[in-house]
Amino acid sequence: MPTIQDVARLAGVSPTTAKRALRDPDKLTPDTLARVQLAIDQLHYEPDQRAGSLRGGQSSTIGLILASILEPFFAQFARTAAHALADAGYTLIISENEYSAQREIEELRRLYGQRVAGIMLRPGYGPQSRDYLARLAARGVAVVEYDYVHLHSPYPSVMLDNRGAMVQAVQYLHGLGHRDIAALGTYHPVIHPEERSRTFPEAMNDLGLTVPTEYQRVTLLTEESAYVLTHELLSLPRPPSALIALTGTQAIGAYRAIRERGLRIPEALSLITFDNYPWTALVDPPITVLEQPAEAMATATVRQLLTQLGGAAVTPVHEVFPARLIERGSCAAPAATLLSRA
Repeated sequence: MPTIQDVARLAGVSPTTAKRALRDPDKLTPDTLARVQLAIDQLHYEPDQRAGSLRGGQSSTIGLILASILEPFFAQFARTAAHALADAGYTLIISENEYSAQREIEELRRLYGQRVAGIMLRPGYGPQSRDYLARLAARGVAVVEYDYVHLHSPYPSVMLDNRGAMVQAVQYLHGLGHRDIAALGTYHPVIHPEERSRTFPEAMNDLGLTVPTEYQRVTLLTEESAYVLTHELLSLPRPPSALIALTGTQAIGAYRAIRERGLRIPEALSLITFDNYPWTALVDPPITVLEQPAEAMATATVRQLLTQLGGAAVTPVHEVFPARLIERGSCAAPAATLLSRA
């Protein structure tokens, strides 16, 4: 990897001047500062914030990038990963990209500045961070992706079987008699490139159903966006009889909106969500969920990372875990079906 000496040599200045460009740029002439900055850009130089502590050997620090600290799935994942890494003698640094590849670049820079030995990454949406991540991997940083991967990603990964889980959810609701089903998010290749949202209309089509245009919204995986979308869907002339929340946090937003409208679950509307969060079993009625094995996924991610750090050449492994459907009281036959049976 390039050093500050390489930067100084390319810029035609002393190492001291090159360092000053980073620490005290106002003390340099504009021409000198411009030459140093150009050399930094050309060499992709990264300031080493921990060089002194690493002279004795490999870093014992691992970076973990979450999509959202507010999402309990990622909190559970982080806790399990931290314990497993501590047992192996590593310390964990946690950050988040808020589902954005653009924001992810800065998080990757910070982690690399700490000279982490490896990174467990929940990739953000978009292509912006891919070149930089590839540079880190080429410099010897171990990389494992989890929960979501870009198409043709070269890194090992740990995933939920999102396609299988969504098919299971749609088939379950269909079996109860639902035909007007909406997912809280429509697939978009940049904004919302989730396998869950991509699979939803395909699973509907396989059962001879279509997703009405008015049900389709490109949205973010947040509580507030799900809250707004649920209100919009339930205001339609023909609202859905069942909703599928793509995350447990989305389910909170949907549940709030349903309660505000004075609707009873499941008499007026069925609700099923990904993620078995504690609150889903405590409300009345409790919510039917597709449970992700967060602890098992975190353990597998750490195992793959430690395998890379062991130094042996390994072929990237892509592990996929099934979801578990936990049936509770939030799903039932739609009201129209019940009336026709009466």
